[in-house]
Amino acid sequence: MFKVGDLAVYPAQGVGMIESIEDREIMGSRQKFYVMRILGNGMRIMIPTDSARLVGLRELISAKEVPKVYEILKDKKVSIDKQAWNKRYREYLEKIKTGSVYEIARVLRDLFILKNGKDLSFGERKMMDTAKSLLIKEISIASRMAEAKIEADINAIFPIH
Repeated sequence: MFKVGDLAVYPAQGVGMIESIEDREIMGSRQKFYVMRILGNGMRIMIPTDSARLVGLRELISAKEVPKVYEILKDKKVSIDKQAWNKRYREYLEKIKTGSVYEIARVLRDLFILKNGKDLSFGERKMMDTAKSLLIKEISIASRMAEAKIEADINAIFPIH
């Protein structure tokens, strides 16, 4: 259970703050909802408390887990599937939707590696930006460091050619 004021991660949207817990009547039955404001864009989301885990709402990673994210990003010994961009895009989107910081790190790493060999599609470039911003926000909060510092660290792992 989350409390008002807690930070949590909602899949594909990122870090948000639980602003309130409200009772609402939906189709004749009362339900409790977390009202969450996404920090990156101010969007408000209502999440039924009884299915919060099911939809992937989770706690932020701890500072101790941050090095594992960087290990994933630095691991360049991966083979990128040379399938059609739209099939790859769907697979990456599914990984981002899991809400797992580790899956998001893998997507970002794979897209950066792919980008070195060829031009990415518009969708892949947008997805790369999304994955990067999701990681920056969560790592920044978990490690209590400025987002600009985290972005610089990530950019240092993936030098632009």
